[in-house]
Amino acid sequence: MKSEKKIKKKHCNNFATGFINITSRGYAFVNIEEFQKDIFIPKNKINRALEGDLVKIRLNKKKGIKIEGEVLKIIKRKTKKFIGILKMNLQSNSKYGSVIVYNNSIHVDIFIPIDDEKLKKYHHNDKVLVQIISWPKELKNPLGKIIKIFGPSGEYKTEIFSLLEEYGIHYEFSKELENEAKKISSRKISDTEIRRDLRNINTFTIDPLNAKDFDDALSVRKLNDETWEIGVHISDVSHYIKEGSLLDKEAYSRATSIYFIEYVIPMLPKILSNDLCSLQPKEEKLCFSYIFNMNSQGKILKSWLGKTIIRSDRRFTYEEVQQIIDKKKGDFHEEIHTLFLFSKILTKKRLKNGSIYLEKVDIKFHLDEKNNPISLHLEKNNDAHRLIEEFMLLTNQKISEFVSLNLNGNSSNRLFIYRVHDKPDFQKIFFLKEIIEPLGYFLDFKNLKNSINYLLKKIKGKQEQNMIENLILRAMSKAKYSTKNIGHYGLSFFYYTHFTSPIRRYSDIIAHRLLHYYLNHNSENTEKLKTMEFYEKQSQHCSYKERLAIDAERDFLKYIQVKYIKKFLGKEFYGIITGFTDWSVYIELLLFQTEGMVRLCDIKEDYYILNSNNYSIVGKKKRKVYHLGDKVKVKLIDVNMEKKQIILDWIDNQNIIEKNTRVK
Repeated sequence: MKSEKKIKKKHCNNFATGFINITSRGYAFVNIEEFQKDIFIPKNKINRALEGDLVKIRLNKKKGIKIEGEVLKIIKRKTKKFIGILKMNLQSNSKYGSVIVYNNSIHVDIFIPIDDEKLKKYHHNDKVLVQIISWPKELKNPLGKIIKIFGPSGEYKTEIFSLLEEYGIHYEFSKELENEAKKISSRKISDTEIRRDLRNINTFTIDPLNAKDFDDALSVRKLNDETWEIGVHISDVSHYIKEGSLLDKEAYSRATSIYFIEYVIPMLPKILSNDLCSLQPKEEKLCFSYIFNMNSQGKILKSWLGKTIIRSDRRFTYEEVQQIIDKKKGDFHEEIHTLFLFSKILTKKRLKNGSIYLEKVDIKFHLDEKNNPISLHLEKNNDAHRLIEEFMLLTNQKISEFVSLNLNGNSSNRLFIYRVHDKPDFQKIFFLKEIIEPLGYFLDFKNLKNSINYLLKKIKGKQEQNMIENLILRAMSKAKYSTKNIGHYGLSFFYYTHFTSPIRRYSDIIAHRLLHYYLNHNSENTEKLKTMEFYEKQSQHCSYKERLAIDAERDFLKYIQVKYIKKFLGKEFYGIITGFTDWSVYIELLLFQTEGMVRLCDIKEDYYILNSNNYSIVGKKKRKVYHLGDKVKVKLIDVNMEKKQIILDWIDNQNIIEKNTRVK
């Protein structure tokens, strides 16, 4: 405490630098290393700083030990470019339009000088990219210029391309890259003689209905009454994409394909991703394959890894395969049913070893010809999905084991790229435990994985299922790529990689190249691997790009959800309380599985305040308590397309006949 006072005394009336954080109410805080607490900056002392700027401040001692500061100078802007909505008051004689930025990256509107020429290009409510060019002292707002127009706010293409700009995602391939892809596509296959020929074995793909890039295929044939030969065939993308080429550099830069609703940004040009590398039926395709013999108990008797050439006989959708499983008839029904039975054995074995069995429901939208959402359905994984999932998990595991272990089972110390997943953070697990206990559920810290699986089984079909599943996901660490193997906690695999989707993930191309090196490494092969630092840097890059893609996909899904739900304004729905803040309640609408918000001050049945544990609110007069997971009735009263917010009104839940149910 004394040293803190000394530091404060030393800095009073002195200068310091730090990054500024501006609140929605206009005042700010600056983080300075020497201080445990951020320095408070009043509204009138921000001096044209913007969120995240590096600023120079003067420290001023106030009453007691409270320290305030004022911004003297902006050392470096975090950014000068912003995406917002252009507003133009055409009835007034104003020389300016204004751009409103909704994502909290700037606390003031940006004025845009408008002349007659620009009036022809700009439209009210256009979404634009604007750059700040100056901020005269006599103006309360910065001046900017529009450098890109995305189109009318709220439209499908406008939202996609503005989102790509915001996340810095490339979505076009240069002519040079397209030409390189065409050259590769026109070359004849030249190494068939060194590949295992599997063209005459029953082979098929199973993918979503609208899929165009088929990474993987399965082959299956009966060897005798007890043994089946199963092949998992993965597109040999690394055969075509040579390390260090222009296409390789572009694929590495993107690192992953991005899937929006009805729109894909591929990692590779479509002539490769949808044609040459895609395992289309009735076409000869190059693969990297894992082939193994499995007995009726699901035990692998022997296996082989290597380059192959295949010809898929049939392209199945998940729905078609599910029908074959259910009805036990249709094309390849014996092979598909056999794979289904084996997948059940693999699932059972995985769960016995401690794998966490978390099955999330996907929200699927149907769009009309103008790309407006017209219907939604919640899609659960079926047996067909699980069939493919189990064989891909098995392949990724076995590839990793092959590289990492010698024949005697000892570590090979070979360099490889792993998919790793750390143990969950204890504080997050404790938070989860605190939330679920009032709902009648429990967690055993000593046997956490089995306890989580038991919890997932207990909540199945319950109103609070989605909320608790989301809480479990948040409690888990994020999976990532690394050359330093720590195992995969969620799957309970000590060796695991990503190998099965090289058309859409660069990490899998890295795994293919390393595996190819180890399969061909002998005394005559003088090729050398790059350093561990090189592959670790690539791993970190792939992890970063994956998180970016997930965030962008989630942002776009939220836009579609808000646009769809807008048509239900004024309607009443049931929802589950999923979160509280000092001023609001977050509620997941059960019908849509999307979250809306009610302000505490708008609840008319009582005056509610947040309990100290942050897990419940209590009425001041009637003392009624609402917990996380409680079912309530709300009315949809407004949506904010730009903030992607759903605004709800609280129906008088005191009078709802249906009581919130607790598990006993």
